[in-house]
Amino acid sequence: MSAVRYPALFQINTRVWFTALSCALGRRITFDDIPDAELDRLAGLGFDWVWFLSIWQTGEAARAVSRAGPEWRREFAELLPDLKDEDIAGSGFAIQSYSVHRDLGTAESLARLRQRLKQRGLKLMLDFVPNHMAPDHAWIDEHPDYFVHGSEADLARSPHNYCRVESRAGSLLLAYGRDPYFNGWPDTVQLNYGNPELQQAMIGELERIAGQCDGVRCDMAMLVLPDVFQRTWGIRTDYFWPKATESVRRKYPLFKFVAEVYWDLEWTMLQQGFDYAYDKRLYDRLRDAHARPVREHLHAGLDYQDRLVRFMENHDEPRAAATFAPGIHRAAAIITYLSPGLRFFHQGQFEGCRKRISPHLVRGPQERADPELQRFYATLLAVLRQPVFRDGTWSLIECVPAWEGNWTWDCFIAWYWQRDDGERRVIAVNYADNQSQCYARIPPSDVIGRTVRVKDLMEEASFDRDGDGLAMRGLYLDLPPWSYHVFEMTTS
Repeated sequence: MSAVRYPALFQINTRVWFTALSCALGRRITFDDIPDAELDRLAGLGFDWVWFLSIWQTGEAARAVSRAGPEWRREFAELLPDLKDEDIAGSGFAIQSYSVHRDLGTAESLARLRQRLKQRGLKLMLDFVPNHMAPDHAWIDEHPDYFVHGSEADLARSPHNYCRVESRAGSLLLAYGRDPYFNGWPDTVQLNYGNPELQQAMIGELERIAGQCDGVRCDMAMLVLPDVFQRTWGIRTDYFWPKATESVRRKYPLFKFVAEVYWDLEWTMLQQGFDYAYDKRLYDRLRDAHARPVREHLHAGLDYQDRLVRFMENHDEPRAAATFAPGIHRAAAIITYLSPGLRFFHQGQFEGCRKRISPHLVRGPQERADPELQRFYATLLAVLRQPVFRDGTWSLIECVPAWEGNWTWDCFIAWYWQRDDGERRVIAVNYADNQSQCYARIPPSDVIGRTVRVKDLMEEASFDRDGDGLAMRGLYLDLPPWSYHVFEMTTS
């Protein structure tokens, strides 16, 4: 995604952030009012990309659905006990138009923000939602054939998947946007990828977006794959993504595509032209809290792992601090962010926020920061800024029993980073709720006959080891539950 092999991305919930900044400043702000100091802070933390979530124009139709839905309102009220209607602006994924939302600024102010980011070495990522549109999108009147239509029988049989939408041509019976496993999203209508003209129109939208940013995160990107679309709607389609990514790159060769993707379709999406795909499988295995499935996941080739998005939370997932117990949280973060791939962090994650904010809302709750977690992430981000983790070579390390019958070696996940300039790091995690021991077989190097200084970058502890012993048996590890080392190794 940048000149760096393993970049880092920070996601900002734009509308919620703007509400907080507006309250602090006593006036409504736009992109031009984002403080330079905040952009400097993001650059200083080592991020390469900033994803501004939900900046596109939404409309009254989707907002009315968001405000009226009883289940949604209960969810919103649990998050915000003082909930007001103005807090519910409608989902940022029910897009009325791919133009900058009037409450956030203009195309010109977005361009100025992009330039300010560029001056700090930061790239701008925005949303693209391929599967559906808001019910009051202009295409409802101009191109009703761009949408999936239903019958009266469909509506009677499946009222949670179809609705009536008024247009200039009269009442239309349209399908809600959805995936094949859940009921439809009632604030959206489904685009018909069986229509070649719709596909071309969406490519045109992508090209316009690509002129305003450096990359897009594509919402539920697998839904428009031909086999998935046919399974959902019974409509045959041509492949969209290879045409779309190729067309955009003809105009903007450095433009990047990130796929939100599930159902083990990551490799499929990468073959469709995406630069990166979400690694939900690693997240799920870390949440299950067993070392072996995580270690086996990391056996995949680097041609695959380098293009995965590693995350602990995002706007769709529960907050990491609410999902992982404190010890597990830190161990999982070491595995997630010191592995190869795109390192994806979410606003509020460093502070230990525990309440997920719905993308329908423009205000979030006040939460007290967790100082210990803040210190952990500050240290981790400082480690991640080291060149060896951004451009180095990564490999798993074999762990073996520390003695015969010592089964706890299987609780370890260990790996190695190195650079041609001699920089070396060893990371080891005891991903288990028991004390564990092993020998980690570090790769051969120039340690024989020398003393090796081992410094833990997360704990500021260091010790010396005999190079001959390291070469013959490996590095002995004895760690409490959910503990880890991030070792810098130097020889003398």
